[in-house]
Amino acid sequence: MDVSAYIEDVYQEVRRRGPGEAEFHQAATEVLTSLRPVLERHPEYAGSGILERLVEPERQLMFRVPWVDDAGRVRVNRGFRVEFNSALGPYKGGLRFHPSVNLGIVKFLGFEQIFKNALTGMAIGGGKGGSDFDPKGRSDGEVMRFCQSFMTELYRHLGEHTDVPAGDIGVGAREIGFLFGQYKRITNRYESGVLTGKPVGWGGSNVRTEATGYGTVYFAEEMLAGRGHSFDGRRVVVSGSGNVAVYAIEKVHALGGTVVACSDSSGYLVDEDGIDLALLKEVKEVRRERIQAYAEARPTARFSSRGTVYDVPCEVALPCATQNEVRRDDAVALVKHGVLAVAEGANMPCTPEAVEVFREAGVLFGPGKAANAGGVATSALEMQQNASRTTWSFADTEAKLATVMRGIHAECRATAETYGGNAEDYVLGSNVAGFLRVAAAMTAQGVV
Repeated sequence: MDVSAYIEDVYQEVRRRGPGEAEFHQAATEVLTSLRPVLERHPEYAGSGILERLVEPERQLMFRVPWVDDAGRVRVNRGFRVEFNSALGPYKGGLRFHPSVNLGIVKFLGFEQIFKNALTGMAIGGGKGGSDFDPKGRSDGEVMRFCQSFMTELYRHLGEHTDVPAGDIGVGAREIGFLFGQYKRITNRYESGVLTGKPVGWGGSNVRTEATGYGTVYFAEEMLAGRGHSFDGRRVVVSGSGNVAVYAIEKVHALGGTVVACSDSSGYLVDEDGIDLALLKEVKEVRRERIQAYAEARPTARFSSRGTVYDVPCEVALPCATQNEVRRDDAVALVKHGVLAVAEGANMPCTPEAVEVFREAGVLFGPGKAANAGGVATSALEMQQNASRTTWSFADTEAKLATVMRGIHAECRATAETYGGNAEDYVLGSNVAGFLRVAAAMTAQGVV
């Protein structure tokens, strides 16, 4: 069998069936091109159509979400849920509320989630969902009415043994609360495990808020350690200033590094004394203002609306904002300034061209499906606690998170060495390790 030709045929069918879904095509290309050495060793996976089934979601849901704003005007948004693969367990993946959300975005996120979830070693499949609704600037009442309408349609497809959403961009504790309340109201069941990311007081897990940011830093720490480095004394740049970015900054500082820059959609700020985390949380989480307000409140900081945060010299970069934010020119700038490692805290924030620049320069690169798996890993821990109706301490949960992330790092290295001869090829390692676990389960369960 000509493996390369077979993979190309699968990819062309992906493009034919989903024209215009650029992000999904990008994610599929990255995974499929990594699988050639696997298929050469395991041709049975081609014979049983694993790839063809893997790139086609088990179920795609798209629905109307009508709601009424504070002025009494009827608004209509579009809701999505892509239940991609349940070979390892119930579908698991976040809900994203953002104007950019469309079917292609949700499919890309759900496809990545399959491998990310598999890498955790936990019994969770891959899915993703969301809406083109923008909660920014909306009142609590408007957000509540939207969430109630969204859940009124989605609830019939959810369940702790079927599909378990969590939060993502635009979906935090407020939105999860409204969604859970409506699910409980409709079903007449207090099914704690149907949504994760809940506040600790009513079924949530300690560390869930911090998990993705902390996990990304733990993964980067392991990459650095492989070359005899650490975060101690390192200059670090973090893109974004949302939940993932804030807690990545917190953990970097705890490990002795200094985060000198972060960003939002309006621009970026530089604080050579190190980002003041308390002020950043006040600006972004309490006042919900743009990041320029931080610079206005702190004399050591400066704000820029021109260029990107990657223009700031650093030794470690943690992209924690959104997909395809790191372009080739950004990667070139980072390499020029001597960056040692890049770990993706967001989903696919680096373009293929940027990744190629990093790999050619010998920069350690941790792809999102491995580096940001801490969030979903802790969601799975939340599901375990919900099933036993208990709550673990912050210290115990963080210790479990650290163990999971170090395990993912070790598995990626070992798999990359086995299938590519280079333990530092984390792209190959994460794709292949995730695929092998899912493919084995799919094979065992027959053609379904």
